[in-house]
Amino acid sequence: MAKKPKKPGGTPATVALTTAGADFTMHAYDHDPASPSYGEEAAQALGIAPSRIFKTLVADVDGELTVAVVPVAGQLDLKALAAAVGGKRATMADPAAAERTTGYVRGGISPLGQRKRLRTVLDASASTHPTICVSAGRRGLEVELSPSTLAALTSAVLAPIGRA
Repeated sequence: MAKKPKKPGGTPATVALTTAGADFTMHAYDHDPASPSYGEEAAQALGIAPSRIFKTLVADVDGELTVAVVPVAGQLDLKALAAAVGGKRATMADPAAAERTTGYVRGGISPLGQRKRLRTVLDASASTHPTICVSAGRRGLEVELSPSTLAALTSAVLAPIGRA
């Protein structure tokens, strides 16, 4: 009997990247559960500028969950997010709904490999960097890739949704 080929291991995000044949680099660090900011913790632990570490936030835009990917150095502009997807009003999603829908826990939500693919908006500032880092699907694990690769794999719209 022939053996079935093994599926790539890792988180759903890294499996999605590997399956797509994408170029990426993994960065692991020891996560401190007492850290008040997952993104700032990642930037400090990895020695990467906070403008290149992007956080994945889940918002509710007119009743539809939407992913916003913005630099940890700033904040999400909810009005700009709503406008980017043709909506009227955006609020932050209920954390339990975000976890249930994406399949990830807070602090480890990745824009890649989500349980249910959500529409995604990537802050336009990402295009000013050759590579950015986003969560690889668990706390203490980041994936570095080009903004164009992230946008292609998530069908993301690029828009100015972050603010300093």
